[in-house]
Amino acid sequence: MDLLNLFDRKPYKIGVALSGGGVKGLCHAGVLKALEELGIRPDIISGVSAGALVGALYSDGYSPDEIAKCFEEINFRTMTKIRLPDGGFFKTDIFQKFLTKKLRAKTFEELSIPLRVVATDLDKGRSVTFKSGQLIDPIVASCSIPVLFSPKVIKGVHYVDGGVLKNFPVSIIRKDCEKVIGINASPLVADEYKQSIINVAMRSYNFMFKANIIHDKELCDLLIEPVDMGNYDTFDVDKGREIFELGYRSAKQMLSVKLDNNLVLTDQI
Repeated sequence: MDLLNLFDRKPYKIGVALSGGGVKGLCHAGVLKALEELGIRPDIISGVSAGALVGALYSDGYSPDEIAKCFEEINFRTMTKIRLPDGGFFKTDIFQKFLTKKLRAKTFEELSIPLRVVATDLDKGRSVTFKSGQLIDPIVASCSIPVLFSPKVIKGVHYVDGGVLKNFPVSIIRKDCEKVIGINASPLVADEYKQSIINVAMRSYNFMFKANIIHDKELCDLLIEPVDMGNYDTFDVDKGREIFELGYRSAKQMLSVKLDNNLVLTDQI
């Protein structure tokens, strides 16, 4: 036995990192479907914001197509309650109830695939990774866009969207995986945008997120980044199926090119 190789062995063979991106995170489910068709399933998943939601549903046993149907039930207007500004314009109580209803697993330990959820500790200004204990609160925290949504309080600490400091959680699982597939649902495209409060806020956040994903993109063994995602807004809920199909087609095209070039990503490829 080669003891050096034994000590170098990673706990997980394939890890998948899912970025934030609002409804654009549905492209993650499309990519996961394409990977499944090649017999590739992740041994661990890390997710931020929408990526955390998709990762939780997938780890809980939902198929990519079932995840797409779940997203069809998510609507910004029906999932939030407006409130007087006190940390955020909207409450997330209805979204939390939705997660409680949909997720069969209530703790990280009950998931069939290990999951790591990234949120931002607003009190101490640091990125925090949740991987054990109660599941739903960390997902809500990871999805709580600052100003728009009230911070999620967990054990006395105020948490907001994980994308504030780490919108692409590749480094979270890099050292534990032999190979990492990164799916970035938020490539920055400086196109035209609507002059509304929400669109201006989200565009500003997207510019901020760009700066904190550069290093993580370099850590991927395979980066899937559908450029056409820039044509969609964060809250384009009525275009969820288009986004799902775009992720699926982009992944199929990229993986076919890699196969043609004899890229060895896993034993299956």
